Amino acid sequence: MKKMMNEILPEVVKPTCDPLKILKGQKALVTGANSGIGKAIAIAIGNAGADVAVNYIAHEDQAEIVCNEIKKSGSKAIPIQADVSKEDQVLNMYQQIYKEFGTIDILVSNAGVQRDSPLEKMTLEQWNTVLSINLTGQFLCCREAVKEYKHRGVRKGISCAAGKIICMSSVHQVIPWGGHVNYAASKGGIHMMMQSIAQEVAPHRIRVNAIAPGAIRTPINTSAWSTPEAYKALMTLVPYNRIGEPEDIAHCAVWLCSDYADYITGTTIFIDGGMTLFPGFATGG
Repeated sequence: MKKMMNEILPEVVKPTCDPLKILKGQKALVTGANSGIGKAIAIAIGNAGADVAVNYIAHEDQAEIVCNEIKKSGSKAIPIQADVSKEDQVLNMYQQIYKEFGTIDILVSNAGVQRDSPLEKMTLEQWNTVLSINLTGQFLCCREAVKEYKHRGVRKGISCAAGKIICMSSVHQVIPWGGHVNYAASKGGIHMMMQSIAQEVAPHRIRVNAIAPGAIRTPINTSAWSTPEAYKALMTLVPYNRIGEPEDIAHCAVWLCSDYADYITGTTIFIDGGMTLFPGFATGG
């Protein structure tokens, strides 16, 4: 059985290159950063030279672990508890960042949840919880970051841009997902919110983009990959024939926050192993 699991559930893919300090001197906030994709992004941004505020809502011990990992690379890291759907908590989070770091150059608005249910059984609480955290939470975090970016302007010698924002979306901003109407609606909203903000703030040299992950090996979707049967079924949707790892998202996030991506704004980068290529049509449909 163990051999079968190893054959169907491949080892975690790891990079073959060393991280570059392409974000040296910058200050970053990553929300929902104590596990999964947010954790990988926070660590990668820290490894790339930025100081990182690690946002979490629960499990402070996990946030501390992430901070300690970041500190190993020589960057600073602080844990900050805040519910991103609550305006007062978001405002307080930014004040803590300014107290510790002085400013912010990078926001990765990653915090998100699922509350899955068939439509006719979905409660208003399930709907509101997902929209409040996934969409309103990103709005609040983006708004406060833009205020700082516009007020401060470009920090010469630190970055070409006055500030960078990455909104965490999903392939389900374009792929309908029955049984997950609240989640898909929140991600569709993130797409248009991101583009509208990007259009508005581009003249201020503020870049706003999104990353849309596909199937990623995280605790939020364990049931989709944790057994050989589930993994095999999942691979029918992924032409690249492997599940994504949180590090796949993190590598892109670091580059997208760097000056190497300075002319990119209002764009969603899909990191999905080809899930949005409609693999069911590969043999003619």
